[in-house]
Amino acid sequence: MLYINDHLLDFDLTAALAQLSEQRREQALRYRYEMGQRTCAAAYLLLCEALRKEYGIDEKPIFIFGEHGKPSIQGHPEIHFNFSHCKEAALCYVSDRPVGVDVETVHSLRDGLAEYTMNDDEMAEIRGAEDPALAFTRLWTMKEAVQKLTGEGINNHLKEVLLRDDVLLQTIVAPNARYVYSIATWRHP
Repeated sequence: MLYINDHLLDFDLTAALAQLSEQRREQALRYRYEMGQRTCAAAYLLLCEALRKEYGIDEKPIFIFGEHGKPSIQGHPEIHFNFSHCKEAALCYVSDRPVGVDVETVHSLRDGLAEYTMNDDEMAEIRGAEDPALAFTRLWTMKEAVQKLTGEGINNHLKEVLLRDDVLLQTIVAPNARYVYSIATWRHP
């Protein structure tokens, strides 16, 4: 189930920080700017909401991390989740099977970054798009969601990430194209 907050300025940050686990509060406070602290806190609070609604879990989740940093919930290996945040939104997806998500604000296209991360077909799609920045952001969120699903994180094989046939992807463009998010799951559980 997807939980999303795209009203990140509408909560009291001090009160939100008090609702986090000590582990997550320390992580949130490592962000230099308030917006980073807000998005980090919002993503965690979405996870808490999901755990309460979906599993009846009220305690604050503590994370353990995989080899490449993918978090899981200590004591609950049956619950899979992933979250992401940008300046426009925070989101969390909770499931009974592995998932990867990414959300990104749509920015102006940087050709060098696109050429470094996209293969020839993806570059053709971006160049042929009515809104190349939006097309790049959509493809980028898809790639990052897949890498978060696999637990690999960002690596040097970005051009091949979307060539997999074992992953299902769903991508949503927010109203007014402010941000884009993608959800990746395994095709066969």
